[in-house]
Amino acid sequence: MYLLGAASPETIRMVHALRASSPIAFPGILDNDQRKHGTLFFGMPVLGGYEVIPSLAGPGVGFVSLVTGSTRAREETGRGIEAAGGQLVNFIHPSVDTYMVTLGRGIYIQQGVHLGAQVDIGDNSSIHIGAVVNHECRLGRSVFVAPAACIAGCCEIGDGVFVGANATVLPRLRIGNWVTIGAGAVVTTNVPDNAVVVGSPARIVKFNKP
Repeated sequence: MYLLGAASPETIRMVHALRASSPIAFPGILDNDQRKHGTLFFGMPVLGGYEVIPSLAGPGVGFVSLVTGSTRAREETGRGIEAAGGQLVNFIHPSVDTYMVTLGRGIYIQQGVHLGAQVDIGDNSSIHIGAVVNHECRLGRSVFVAPAACIAGCCEIGDGVFVGANATVLPRLRIGNWVTIGAGAVVTTNVPDNAVVVGSPARIVKFNKP
């Protein structure tokens, strides 16, 4: 497995945990910043960016984007991996229970995440430490759920949604595509596409460009 994004040391803890519990090999890390090429990222060699993927891809080889600061950037890197011939695979901490959970491809889930029964997570999405996605929620493609956020049961989360740290989405709500939910926000009503919401209760403060 090759990981794209030499940025967070949490990556190395994930690699260590998976090496201890599975036969997955991690020969190196990728990054599109040419200044990092040929260096070491906490002991892992940075091999290059998109340009090296065709030479690395093949049967039994997978790629995952670790980009999480922007869902637009995450979507771009996931698409970039696929366009270069890489196969998206999942990078999930072994502490996470995925029984009765439907997973897409290219998903990145960190330690301590709770996924309820019949959760459905779309391709290229990422959920960070201590977040909760409760039962029967559906997350679209390239969603990012920040640390300690909570999405209550039966919610529909659109493509490219960014859920900030410690934010809460109450049950049975629909969050439109490319919505940004600010840190600590409490979402109590449905949110339209491209809205940016903050506060408790959350209110729309502007709209992202489509």
